[in-house]
Amino acid sequence: MSLLFSDSAWLVWLGLALFLGVIEAASVHFVFSMLAGGALAASVAAALGASLPVQVLTAVVVAVGLLALVRPVVKRYFTVPEGTGGIGSRAQVGRSALVLETVTDQDGRVKLGGETWSARTQPGAELCLPGQEVRVVSIQGATAIVSNVADGRNSE
Repeated sequence: MSLLFSDSAWLVWLGLALFLGVIEAASVHFVFSMLAGGALAASVAAALGASLPVQVLTAVVVAVGLLALVRPVVKRYFTVPEGTGGIGSRAQVGRSALVLETVTDQDGRVKLGGETWSARTQPGAELCLPGQEVRVVSIQGATAIVSNVADGRNSE
């Protein structure tokens, strides 16, 4: 049995990398994918004929390196920063939009994030004319509540 393992150790490491990849898909914490990278490196070492201690050392060094150097960058890139409104419609609050159809306190249309949204102003606010840049102050259902005072950012 140990002879079978020694001849196909690279397959065992590869299987471990795939297993860790499946766990990462369920957790999405970018830890198991870094461990899978270590297992892949050990698989390459095993395929090149390295001994078991060298394979394990390779796996540990690569995994620790990935956890220390790559994971923070990946995590920063794929996570939504705190205080940005999150995702979905809440993320639209504070963004600039371009008025497509006159916006009153009853109805209107704006281009927001590349999409056309129904929009209204707050009760008693001035209307917003087509071509004007506005700022989204809140989202109510599928309607953007806008202010005719843009905060200086470019429209979407």
